[in-house]
Amino acid sequence: MTNPYAEWFEQLRAEYGEQLSTMPLPEGLPEHLRLLIERRDEDAIQFMVRLAWQFGAQVGYAAGAKQDAQENTVPMPRSPRVQA
Repeated sequence: MTNPYAEWFEQLRAEYGEQLSTMPLPEGLPEHLRLLIERRDEDAIQFMVRLAWQFGAQVGYAAGAKQDAQENTVPMPRSPRVQA
């Protein structure tokens, strides 16, 4: 059985991996993550992923709500120009 999340993740990595690899991470984060992996601290790693997922969902929701609000605004009719 295939894992839809794993497939989606690999698709994103193929599409954006190179671009995101140049994005700097906060100082000390790569070393901390490496330490968590070495310690096999799955709980801490899952917590980090949950935080990132939650923050991403909030940003995505806010962006979608802003776009919906912009699409649903009715432009005000212009008053006709009067020439003397």
